[in-house]
Amino acid sequence: MTTESPSLPFDNIPRHVAIIMDGNGRWAKQRGLPRLAGHRAGAENLRAIIRASAEFGIQYLTLYAFSTENWSRPRAEIDGLMRILSDVIDREMGELHKEGARLVHIGHLDGLSNVLQNKVRQAIEMTKDNQRITIVLAFNYGGRDEIITGIKQMLEDGVDPEIVDADLVSQYMFTKDLPDPDLVIRTSGEQRTSNFLTWQTVYSEWYFSPVYWPDFDKEELRKAIEDYNKRNRRFGGLQDNS
Repeated sequence: MTTESPSLPFDNIPRHVAIIMDGNGRWAKQRGLPRLAGHRAGAENLRAIIRASAEFGIQYLTLYAFSTENWSRPRAEIDGLMRILSDVIDREMGELHKEGARLVHIGHLDGLSNVLQNKVRQAIEMTKDNQRITIVLAFNYGGRDEIITGIKQMLEDGVDPEIVDADLVSQYMFTKDLPDPDLVIRTSGEQRTSNFLTWQTVYSEWYFSPVYWPDFDKEELRKAIEDYNKRNRRFGGLQDNS
């Protein structure tokens, strides 16, 4: 990662970008490869997009890597995805740490092996003081599960229903220390939210790219930011001249 963001023809760089990294399987199928080859190609793409995001001045990058629903996939594919996560941590986190990236996890570590859980925790601890860009790994994450988990915790805490408001509920989300996403990108042409950041994205801008995740590069990210700059975010209100 470079030390300065390049000059971009945009007035507004989204502070927080979240990405649904979709299309690995179809990318592999087009090439006559097994699905796991697509997942590995997608993992290889992480390095370039994290660095491009930092160069563009994005402060938070959330990556939807594995959902609570993905456990229904074939066991061989799940095991392969776990190996890929382990490899990515081993291969990338040392360098990303040197370049000022901080890792945060949202979701549950349940279901991961003890070895992999420890790798994730160690990477989080190692990078906790870094400030250039925050990488939010959504692994074993689901938006509905997050809300249910928050409600259960509120009940356990004996929260008075009369004081419950949006700000309080936000404090019970996995993302309580993070800003809501300004821009959500979904690759591969699909136009679904797929249980991703259900609470946090009510006023996010969405961008649906036709490009499969392994081919989603710095130029495609630039296109998404360019499109974002054409939006008028009113958050339920009206334009000044309305």
